[in-house]
Amino acid sequence: MNYHVDRVNWYQTQKQLKQIRERVFVYEFHMPMEVEFDGLDSHSEHVIISDDQHEPVGTGRLCPDGLISRIALLQAHRNRSAYSSLLNYLVHLAKEKGLHDIYVNCVLQEVPSFVENGFLKQGCVFMEAGIPRQKLKCPISSFKTDLFTMLH
Repeated sequence: MNYHVDRVNWYQTQKQLKQIRERVFVYEFHMPMEVEFDGLDSHSEHVIISDDQHEPVGTGRLCPDGLISRIALLQAHRNRSAYSSLLNYLVHLAKEKGLHDIYVNCVLQEVPSFVENGFLKQGCVFMEAGIPRQKLKCPISSFKTDLFTMLH
């Protein structure tokens, strides 16, 4: 399956973005609503990923400080292709914005995948809504996945 990622405006698409994130994070992963919607949305860049039928299947955001977060994919689309497409597009946006570093706060089982792609651990493991996470940092110049093969 091919996926298409687009940058979207929070104010114009927040209903759609919230529906996806609520379905994934609030209902499926039991994140509290107040943690999921933390006030950074109006200041962040948002993307939406669609499937071959142009149906939205996921979303993600890039915060002003370079934090890539709120990557939510509907269960049927949690695969390497969709995840890589979202992540690569968000890294592309960070590069466009002139950021030098990107960050993720990922669940512990995903740390090795990020480390393989140029990320380094930052600080100690911390808890967010009862889930242990690790902050990781990557200079955009060290991000190993080819952006253009994933974006087009």
